[in-house]
Amino acid sequence: MEKQKNTVGRRKEAVTRVFLSKGSGNITINDKDYKNYFSLVYLQNQVEAPLKTIDGLGKFDVKINATGGGVKGQAEAAKLGIARALVEMDEELKPALKAAGLLTRDPRSVERKKPGLKKARKSFQFSKR
Repeated sequence: MEKQKNTVGRRKEAVTRVFLSKGSGNITINDKDYKNYFSLVYLQNQVEAPLKTIDGLGKFDVKINATGGGVKGQAEAAKLGIARALVEMDEELKPALKAAGLLTRDPRSVERKKPGLKKARKSFQFSKR
């Protein structure tokens, strides 16, 4: 059987499981083609970024299960998952992917709501009298 690497990518509330194997360049997310799943071009570019960095756009088949978050979070989680899977396949790709900033987990997430406020920092309109 062909070697398949699976990794996890996370961003905000989104979690993606990435299954990467040598192949013809098919990228599917939740059993849909990634161009249909992410209709916006910049999100498609996010998913392609790790493969473009190592010139492997037509060399790997990628199957992704994405849950939680929004489309942008899922796209960026997929980007991290693909980059991690590529490093697992071939350790020599790590410097190029790291230099492009594709192996860093973005820790930013939504700040929690504070009591007595409308949102995390926004307060209700102040009235003097």
